[in-house]
Amino acid sequence: MQGVVKVYDPRTGFGVVVLDEDRSEVFLRPGSLKDSIFRVLRQGQRIVFDLEDDDGKRFAHRLRIG
Repeated sequence: MQGVVKVYDPRTGFGVVVLDEDRSEVFLRPGSLKDSIFRVLRQGQRIVFDLEDDDGKRFAHRLRIG
């Protein structure tokens, strides 16, 4: 999947990504950047990622450069 970072808080690790394909939103959670090249994200940054469903919510993980 590809998308753009809408918001990211480096202190908490939470954030939101807007998907390119349908403009829906998925979440970033603490640990989403683990094992990626990223240490922080900025608003408007394009990323490539895998989706993970957890308890009815979608989360981005395995982030890569978009």
